[in-house]
Amino acid sequence: MKERADDFQERSKKLQSMTDEELDNYFWNLVGKVVDPLVNLAETHTSPSIERSVLLRMGFNSLQAKALVDKIVQENLLSKGAGNVVYKIAKQKNIGIMEAGEALLNGRFWDDVENIFKGGDSSETTTK
Repeated sequence: MKERADDFQERSKKLQSMTDEELDNYFWNLVGKVVDPLVNLAETHTSPSIERSVLLRMGFNSLQAKALVDKIVQENLLSKGAGNVVYKIAKQKNIGIMEAGEALLNGRFWDDVENIFKGGDSSETTTK
């Protein structure tokens, strides 16, 4: 096994002259560089199983979660997040998360979902 050369003294020179505040800022800057790609990946990549998992954690049962995700996939909105779709409708209609999900399962509010996520006229709040 190859032994790593100890170059800590050389690499730490720029840190030794920093104040506590500068070190704190430097630390959080480095953390951002590590975490930002992970956050970006999470924002741009999802799957039906991940979205079902989100809905399960929101309180839906597995049959409800599967049906909601299937409809959201059909509407080409999976990238928006299934939980987000349900949450936005609940917020817009001033109803609970479970009530919003059940309404969507019963075919209601899909015009509103389209208006919210596909850039339709948000003043239209009809039910489908």
